[in-house]
Amino acid sequence: MENQVLTPHVYWAQRHRELYLRVELSDVQNPAISITENVLHFKAQGHGAKGDNVYEFHLEFLDLVKPELVYKLTQRQVNITVQKKVSQWWERLTKQEKRPLFLAPDFDRWLDESDAEMELRAKEEERLNKLRIESQGSPETLASLKKGYLFMYNLVQFLGFSWIFVNMTVRFLILGKESFYDTFHTVADMMYFCQMLAVVEAINAAIGVTKSPVIPSLFQLLGRNFILFIVFGTMEEMQNKAVVFFVFYIWSTAEILRYPFYMLSCIDMDWKVLTWLRYTMWIPLYPLGCLAEAVSVIQSIPIFNETGRFSFSLPYPVKIKVRFSFFLQIYLIILFLGLYINFRHLYKQRRRRFGQKKKKIH
Repeated sequence: MENQVLTPHVYWAQRHRELYLRVELSDVQNPAISITENVLHFKAQGHGAKGDNVYEFHLEFLDLVKPELVYKLTQRQVNITVQKKVSQWWERLTKQEKRPLFLAPDFDRWLDESDAEMELRAKEEERLNKLRIESQGSPETLASLKKGYLFMYNLVQFLGFSWIFVNMTVRFLILGKESFYDTFHTVADMMYFCQMLAVVEAINAAIGVTKSPVIPSLFQLLGRNFILFIVFGTMEEMQNKAVVFFVFYIWSTAEILRYPFYMLSCIDMDWKVLTWLRYTMWIPLYPLGCLAEAVSVIQSIPIFNETGRFSFSLPYPVKIKVRFSFFLQIYLIILFLGLYINFRHLYKQRRRRFGQKKKKIH
């Protein structure tokens, strides 16, 4: 006896862009599923409500759909997905107003239009977030890029200050005290480069690339650059003084200890000797550096008074001449205020670094 051609139970649901159909047939063999002239044609051998038979149905859609469809066979059913040509909500599935008897809503997947819109927005947000993450890179990639960037910055600064330190040391060993008086003309270009590059360090602290506090970083940057660019850079009379040697030598000594420590931190290495030097040598070097800077400012005051550089007169009716030396005297006060702020910051760092180890020993 030949198998009868019967109609299976079909359940449907929709989203704004897609139609979902679930055909209740198990053990399906040789399915023929296609869309021609906006009509879905289905024919397959399977086990349905009327036993093992050939089941067949045709559905003319309410609106236009794409001819390509996707279907998936499972042991119990056939799942069909059809793409709408225009993203919109349909009032029914078929062109004919009367619903076919074999067709019913799929309440497992059914959503109202408002719920479907919320789901669509959620999917769109998820897609945009995924694109944003892909464009920005994964957290691991960003962390690697950050470490690489900081490593290269610290390496360049270390090489620059090392060149200054070695140059000054060799010249002192060969020329003795005579090397004091032409230090500026010998190493100023490299010092300009390193101190201009140090602006990056303050920016890193300000935008959170590094955990360094902004105020101490800014105090050191502005203080050094004021001495380098204003006190030394604008006054040739200051460039030949011995104090330049001591200022530059103390700065470079401190930095050839600091930057290698940061370099190793970027690659998660801890060299105990370097760590100890980083958190200890600032104790003599920082006050000595501030003292050398203060001496350079004090020596520059009579020179600025004599030349009148950067001095100005207030307009009528005040008519008072304001000498730049007045600002230098204010700077001396700020210099020692900065000494206190940075000294306190560095002391806290040292105590955090070594304080815990002492507790463990006891």
